Order: sequence, then C-alpha cells, then structure tokens
Amino acid sequence: MLAAYLSGFSAFLLYLLLSLALLGLFCVLYAWLTPHREWQLIRANVPAAALAFGGSLLGFVLPLAGAMRVAVSLTDFLIWALIALVTQLLAFQLLRLGLPGLPQRLAANEMASGILAACFAIAVGVLNAAAITG
Repeated sequence: MLAAYLSGFSAFLLYLLLSLALLGLFCVLYAWLTPHREWQLIRANVPAAALAFGGSLLGFVLPLAGAMRVAVSLTDFLIWALIALVTQLLAFQLLRLGLPGLPQRLAANEMASGILAACFAIAVGVLNAAAITG
C-alpha cells in the first residue's frame, strides 16, 4: 500500500533536483551578468542588493513552478525553464535601461531601487509563469 503512495516519488525527485540545479544556474548567471557583486554586497549587509536579488529569485521560481506544473516531460520542463531563465535575465537588463545607474544604486543601498528591482522581477515572473501553457 505504501508503494502506491510513493509511485510518483522518482518523478518528484527528478523534477526537484533539476529545478534546484536550474535555480543554481540562474543564481550564477544573474550574478555574472550584473555589474554589481550581489554576494559581496549581501555579505556586507546591503539590504537593497539582497532585496533585488531575492526578488529576482522569486521572479524565476514562479515560472519555474509553472513550467513544472504543465510539463509533459522533463525535456518539456527544461525547455520552458530555460525560456523563463532567459526572460528573467533580460528583465533585469531592461530595468537597467529604464533606471540608469541601477547597479550602483543597489550597491549604495538605495532601498527604493532595491524594492523596484525586486517588484519588477516578480511582476515579470508572474507574467512569465502565466504565459507558460501546457
């Protein structure tokens, strides 16, 4: 009887591990593509940078979860997850165009910039997640 309840465990584990790997990839790429050094700023207790980075993580996880929910296979999930990843990375670059000096503002702990960056990333993530269809 327990085996029947755990029949989907291997799929759960595969999707979970792949999504965690994709989240790690997103963190690495985001930190590499942004001119400010998130990890150094977060270690230095700069809340604006932590807020912006946290918002970008949520903005990526939302469509990642949506892709997981509608995927018909691991390959399907991976394709939509990579589309979501690229979309979120482009969103930050787009925000930089609209708010010149954003990386420097985050490094200077300007909370308004951190809040805007986080909210923008989450908003794009919600739209990104809604656009993923099965």
